[in-house]
Amino acid sequence: MSIRIALENPPEFYTNLDIMKGHVVLTLSRHETVGAIIVKLEGESRTALGIPNDNSSTGVPHREMPSAGDIIYENHKILYKVAQAFPNENAPPQAGPIVLNPGQHHFPFQFKFPFNNSCGNAEAMAKIGGVVNAGGFAPGAGLFGLGGIRVMDGTKQLMYSHVTKTLPPSFTGFPGEAEIRYYVKVTIQRPGLFKENWRYQIGLKFLPIEPPRPPKSNQEAYARRPFAFAPRTPPSTAPPSTKKRTSFFGRSTTPQPPPPVGGPSNPSSSADASLATPPSIEMSARLPHPAILTCNKSIPLRLIAKKLAPSNGEVYLVAIQIDLIGKTIVRCQDLVNNELNRWVIVSRQGLSIPVSKPDDAVGTEVVLPDAIWNNVPLPNTVMPSFQTCNLSREYQLEVKLGLAWGKPDGANHASNSSSFFGGSNRNKGKNLANIPQEIHLPLNFSNVQVFSGLTPPAELVEAMRQGRTRPARKQTGPNGRPPQQQPQPQPNIPPQGVASSSRPLAPVLPPRPVAATPQNDASEAALYPPQLRPGQDAPPYDDAPPTYEEAMAEEMTGPVFPSTARPAYSGVTDENAASSLPEKN
Repeated sequence: MSIRIALENPPEFYTNLDIMKGHVVLTLSRHETVGAIIVKLEGESRTALGIPNDNSSTGVPHREMPSAGDIIYENHKILYKVAQAFPNENAPPQAGPIVLNPGQHHFPFQFKFPFNNSCGNAEAMAKIGGVVNAGGFAPGAGLFGLGGIRVMDGTKQLMYSHVTKTLPPSFTGFPGEAEIRYYVKVTIQRPGLFKENWRYQIGLKFLPIEPPRPPKSNQEAYARRPFAFAPRTPPSTAPPSTKKRTSFFGRSTTPQPPPPVGGPSNPSSSADASLATPPSIEMSARLPHPAILTCNKSIPLRLIAKKLAPSNGEVYLVAIQIDLIGKTIVRCQDLVNNELNRWVIVSRQGLSIPVSKPDDAVGTEVVLPDAIWNNVPLPNTVMPSFQTCNLSREYQLEVKLGLAWGKPDGANHASNSSSFFGGSNRNKGKNLANIPQEIHLPLNFSNVQVFSGLTPPAELVEAMRQGRTRPARKQTGPNGRPPQQQPQPQPNIPPQGVASSSRPLAPVLPPRPVAATPQNDASEAALYPPQLRPGQDAPPYDDAPPTYEEAMAEEMTGPVFPSTARPAYSGVTDENAASSLPEKN
């Protein structure tokens, strides 16, 4: 016997709205009795944290307080879909087990990836095992009439706090602490008291669709910092002292007389006077607002230098380093832990890029060339920003600049240049007045979003826009009238154009338009619990997420993103590897 899951044209990773098609390939060497073949598409967001020594903030009752060193767990079923591959939907409801002949058998299945996570839907979770179906079994033929399909107990998800967000990307990197994984699992049910079911699973990668981007504008987010070099010490021009000096052996020496007043002057004194004022410049790093980076693409960064003070000194950019800092917030019940990752996007030293010239006027802005970082994409290990129930990822961007007052000495500077965190001995034995003075500036963007680069379909964007603007369901007030018809207390607002002594002059806004609703909806909304009209199989739903977006996502068919147009992503080293989290006792 062997079981295999064969996916049709699997891409490098799946995304929202993708339709997954495949077959369960079952190879038998003898006759076998099979009751059903169940295929599940699952996604889990798992965290595990150790109890610190001071566990007073865990929120657990005192009688169940875990001790220091214990590990607590939190497992969210962010995706859970079940399909029956055999027998098919056309089989009789009470069909018994079927005997399969030796050989190879194929059972097709199909799933569609949703838009949002499923664990936030309390109504759906309550219906999965434990509450509606006895013992967590779905309806169907099975042992002792308990049902044929064993499903998870969804009531366990009701113990956690949830958020309804877009499905997060596949994620590993913190062994034993946090991971997000997606699976396709198959269970072959073998009826019989002493027969064990056959199970098999494969892992897969997932990268979500990015949210709709704001329209392009000329606004920019910036991080800027002014700086000034320290004044240089001019060379000493004082006449030598006329005091007699005594040698080591006791003999006195007479100093040489000073040069005549009308003698030749120092030819470099005028040049030093012109460089007496140190350069003062403001460096600014700018990103399009809002600050959004894209996976596998370069950073849309601009560096601008502005001259702040008159000076004949030349300033050069000699080093640059751009770091992307990822902050992962791991939550497990009431414990929270922050993990940091750092990616060095660009690190260049030994540069000689002019930033300020002597003939530039005060206020002159110089845009530095972006050839250094414009062709460097983000690493494929950078995942998009996300937030799910127990995990979230945020990003910061740090730009470090090295600037020098005076032109660096070319190859010698490149070979002996030090990093931002260390010194250098290249200036030993040189005249300090002629050494280029260097300064290092950090420019930080504390909140940067990273998008996946998978643009949502235009139909879905329009559906989301309409979902935000559609009128809400009409409710009734305490006297049976709609809320907009209730008598509202009138605030003491002065007439338009007249100022009051107690409050400043403010314009009077027109009333917000309210969409009309039929009268029978108001009477229906007042019923509790919801009553069914003739022909209704389920009560009407209230306006709660995900509503319209999920409805439109389910209506879309066909591949949204071709496999050839998907960027590289390596959020999971081995999607079929065993979980790194310790098992819960």
